[in-house]
Amino acid sequence: MKKVVVGLSGGVDSSVAALLLQQQGYEVIGLFMKNWHDDSVVISRECPWLEDSNDALIVAEKLGIPFQTVDLSAAYKERIVDYMFREYQQGRTPNPDVLCNREIKFDLFLKMALQLGADYVATGHYCRKDAVTGTDGQPIYRLLAGADPNKDQSYFLCQLDQEQLSRALFPIGHLQKSEVREIAAAHGLITAGKKDSQGLCFIGKVRLPEFLQQKLQPREGEIVEVPATASQYQVQPPAFANRAEELAYYAEKTSYAPEDGKVVGRHQGAHYFTIGQRKGLDVGGTPEPLFVIQTDVERNIIYTGQGKAHPGLYRRALFVKDADLHWVRPDLALAPDGSMEVQARIRYRQELQQACLYKIEGGLYVDFAQPQSAITEGQFVAWYLGEELVGSGVIA
Repeated sequence: MKKVVVGLSGGVDSSVAALLLQQQGYEVIGLFMKNWHDDSVVISRECPWLEDSNDALIVAEKLGIPFQTVDLSAAYKERIVDYMFREYQQGRTPNPDVLCNREIKFDLFLKMALQLGADYVATGHYCRKDAVTGTDGQPIYRLLAGADPNKDQSYFLCQLDQEQLSRALFPIGHLQKSEVREIAAAHGLITAGKKDSQGLCFIGKVRLPEFLQQKLQPREGEIVEVPATASQYQVQPPAFANRAEELAYYAEKTSYAPEDGKVVGRHQGAHYFTIGQRKGLDVGGTPEPLFVIQTDVERNIIYTGQGKAHPGLYRRALFVKDADLHWVRPDLALAPDGSMEVQARIRYRQELQQACLYKIEGGLYVDFAQPQSAITEGQFVAWYLGEELVGSGVIA
């Protein structure tokens, strides 16, 4: 009998994942990961880890499977939280959920499971996997979108590699969310009607400014409003010698200076804000809402523009450095001057966008058919061939 360790989070998805694996004949073990101790920045009513841990225990007892809580908080702080602080300090916006899957669930947690003699680890992600046979006769694992288009979570797993995928099971990826809740209710699982958590991976819902203020000190600066005319898309582009030169032009973010606009307010630290952000600016009196179009953490200035259509929010292309480039399917990796038509997204839940990958020495350009709003440094771009996620990278 194959043994599988399920990451029981105390939610309905992982509960049903454990149930389905048990029905399929696996020997199932439930583990709850405790990754955070500091409740001072957690909105505890929303997602207290203690309640989640108790719910996970009740589900395990209902299913009659072994259960234990493992404390991974030291590694989580080092690999996820400290990384988040470093990225925000540099004016970048990290994605802790993608990192949590790569560094915690499918690295530390996976190694722990293997030490327990498990063959696989399983999670309640809405995604699927299958395998094709490579030219050497060995299996190549494919990461596929979840069957429920409203819940597809393949993006969060965009940094997994072939070894991690070979050990991963996604038991609910073929189901709709409504079906998962029905299964939980039919089997009397306490999590059947539980709301989905919206917070950081295994921390809960945090007050992000307070979370960041643990390490990043408030620093008052100016909010500058830039008119729509101050954008590279408002001028005629130069003649390009080649494709790489053209993509470098369209991937470069617009640089603003204080004289490009007018001061409309004050803020408590440019490193607390991200491109595309609307809330938290506390500037009124404009015909349309202000959005962050650029941050300058060195000079501590936030540049803003009016309305979702402000051209300063948009870029046609982005760049991923080689060091930050990851192929879930290494057999499909591009060589320099190679290109590939794909669909891509730059954030979770974004509709897939038509794009072309173009590889150069040192990195890869993602060139979108339509300019994209709020391309944000530090976030992940993921690209797909049909329903298969084949690669990803950190936006430079």
